[in-house]
Amino acid sequence: MSYRSSRWWRLPGQAAVSAFALAVCLATTAPSRGDELDTRRSPLVVAVEHARDAIVNIHGEKTLPAETRGADASRRVNGMGTGVIIDERGYIITNHHVVEGVKKISVTTAGRGNYTARLISRDLKTDLAIIKIDADEKLPVIEIGTSNDLMPGETVIAVGNAYGYEHTVTRGIISALHRTVQVSDAQHYDDLIQTDASINPGNSGGPLLNIEGKMIGLNVAVRAGAQGIGFAIPADKVVTTAADLLSTRRLDHTWHGLVARPVADGDEGVVLDAVDAESPAAESGLQSGDVIKAVGKQHVWRVLDLERAMLGRHPGEKIAVEVRRNGQPLSVSLMLASAPEERNEVGDPAWEILGLELKSVSNKQFKQQHRSRYHGGLLVNDVRPDSPAARQGVRRGDILVGMHIWETVSVDNVNYILNRADLSSFEPLKFYIIRENEAQVLYGFFQLQE
Repeated sequence: MSYRSSRWWRLPGQAAVSAFALAVCLATTAPSRGDELDTRRSPLVVAVEHARDAIVNIHGEKTLPAETRGADASRRVNGMGTGVIIDERGYIITNHHVVEGVKKISVTTAGRGNYTARLISRDLKTDLAIIKIDADEKLPVIEIGTSNDLMPGETVIAVGNAYGYEHTVTRGIISALHRTVQVSDAQHYDDLIQTDASINPGNSGGPLLNIEGKMIGLNVAVRAGAQGIGFAIPADKVVTTAADLLSTRRLDHTWHGLVARPVADGDEGVVLDAVDAESPAAESGLQSGDVIKAVGKQHVWRVLDLERAMLGRHPGEKIAVEVRRNGQPLSVSLMLASAPEERNEVGDPAWEILGLELKSVSNKQFKQQHRSRYHGGLLVNDVRPDSPAARQGVRRGDILVGMHIWETVSVDNVNYILNRADLSSFEPLKFYIIRENEAQVLYGFFQLQE
């Protein structure tokens, strides 16, 4: 065989060997399609996937009054915002300014379902509102984290209806905590989270997520003319307000008689600060200091879960409540009742003038629960809707520790202030409260005359 023919017959063998070696090399070095996808599915992708289905887009049309625009006539404008599903029955939390003045609130879910929502309740001071949609199936609920351990520099994700582009995702970090922001003459916010995640018009009411996909804030505002500066309401404050806005007493006019707060160490359950006298809770044997772990089939992590479990039930309906008392498990049957009729206001200045039902707290209990320079305070047991206290965002469970220049250790202290002949000269009447999970004493002003 000639050299040429010999070479001709060797080449296919060499090519086969080389091709085999190359295939082996590629098989050992090149990622498979599945490996490639696993690499691309970063923690950010997983976090967005985790929360996305519980985020909704909100559209509506509202009328801007002429005086807000410096014009001669009012004008209809299209508005947009975002919301977060906090209950599988279709309850959504958003900013009040997103739905304020909107006659038809249109909601689009991540699954592209379109609904008309109705306004359920609102809190002007915190700029939060609850709306509801009626779906044919249970809706996904956002997983809520805590905002009491946030760190500047921590990665966060904002999701919202930015400029009408639905489910826009942006990433950034926490720039600062505890910011106070004045957005208008009528609206200011305290204790906000500052972030450089891009927050644009339409993001309001959407979640600020941590890297685990848990909501740690609710986006609320942007700084006009500035880039990379946005703000969010801390999740703990959002949850506390949502519990009040979804209160079964407020929405269903049913009564359980529980005043609760989260367990201090962040464990499952809420601890009872007080049990209303002669209430369903008192008749069931529940006591101050009990830790509620579950109501019916609803596990309880926050006061919001407690109210969600009670919502939609009727007076006379019995509910199983799982409790831990002194570390021991206990099962209690609680029967809801109709909310008492609005009490007689005569002779009760706090209720008549401020809209507050106040309950004494022993000095021992106050000192055990609160590290404060104040000598004591009064538990806010109820707040009358549309009262000066309600308009200032005072809530059940708050501790009133002072008004004007006086401490309020007893109800007599409050009556002394409110019965003074010169009360009108104090107006607006400054007040001081201690709220669970707040590191400092909060203050505000009661406007007694409309």
